[in-house]
Amino acid sequence: MKNLLHEKLTEYYGEMIDIRRHLHQYPEISFEEVETPAYISSYHKQLGHEVRENVGRRGVVAKLKGSKPGPTVALRADFDALPIQDAKDVPYKSKVPGAMHACGHDGHTALLLVLAKALNEMKEQLHGDVVFIHQFAEELAPGGAKPMIEDGCLDGVDVIYGTHLWATTPLGKIEYNEGPLMAAADRFQITVQGKGGHGAQPHYTKDAIVIGSQIVQSIQNIVSRRVDPMEPAVISFGSFKSLNAFNVIADKAELEGTVRTFSEDIQQQIQNDMKEVVQGVAASFGAKATFEYFPGYPAVINHEKEAKFLHKVAENSLGIEEVEHTRPQMGGEDFSYYLRTVKGAFFFTGAQNPEWDIAYPHHHPNFDIDERAMLKGATILGNIVLSTFEGN
Repeated sequence: MKNLLHEKLTEYYGEMIDIRRHLHQYPEISFEEVETPAYISSYHKQLGHEVRENVGRRGVVAKLKGSKPGPTVALRADFDALPIQDAKDVPYKSKVPGAMHACGHDGHTALLLVLAKALNEMKEQLHGDVVFIHQFAEELAPGGAKPMIEDGCLDGVDVIYGTHLWATTPLGKIEYNEGPLMAAADRFQITVQGKGGHGAQPHYTKDAIVIGSQIVQSIQNIVSRRVDPMEPAVISFGSFKSLNAFNVIADKAELEGTVRTFSEDIQQQIQNDMKEVVQGVAASFGAKATFEYFPGYPAVINHEKEAKFLHKVAENSLGIEEVEHTRPQMGGEDFSYYLRTVKGAFFFTGAQNPEWDIAYPHHHPNFDIDERAMLKGATILGNIVLSTFEGN
């Protein structure tokens, strides 16, 4: 059956490319998806699948029933884009100003739709059901996974799998982990309230820029001097705003950034330590500061049995050259919520063209994928379904 599935996916590979390029030209950013879920829903309805729309808000869930009883396997693909201007010079460049698929979600959607088509043609041979979860708003917390789960997208599901096309990993290579794979992704905001004044009279002020700078430096010591060095953790500042005339000392500064962890204990420790540092530094200058912490997605932690099963299936899938047990990485993904609800695993599918001089990273204006990776990702996900039904 796996050979038959691969033949069908190969036959429909051109359609997979067409779908991906259509979605790439008409991206919709997180929580603003309208046409994309309608397109997905229409595709599944044409296949005769049971379809639920507006799941969790904008999600689509389709169900393919096999002809014989068996387990229910869920496969997930996200479909939102990013607020980034597409800088690529390609025929399928985004036609929506300020929006582009800079993370491969168009490819995730295309491969899952075509896989659904191929499996649909094999439904008389399927010993179980397949649930196709098309998720909105992965890129922006609180994300789409949690509300979709709360709206029942995993009801009756026994196991779930998903993949992320990874543009900086060589084509033909699969990366996975039997435990932690991606980090918890949190956000924080700091507001420093000092006392402004004339640039020529700093002794009458409490310089918010100087105070903010000291806070940045002090917080950078938390990971290196307060966190167990065996525990992965990252604190990064992404924004420092304090706009004034060149000769005015700032009374206010606003800072924003992200914290990445795997351990919930370390996550809580860092939150507490940051609050202590912010308030302590501000007080030492006779100023005030507020600290707000916004937990994002939990860490993606694969279930060991399902990850090993994924490894076995991937190694025996056509077109896969290497399956690597990779180190956890600090990027975030709300696939974590699915894995907290049912057993399953998430993996990376290499999408770097071997002829590229530069493999642009995810969220870059020149981001792109080698579209052949879609066929490989679909093959593995499809083989996981068939192997699950076969009980091996």
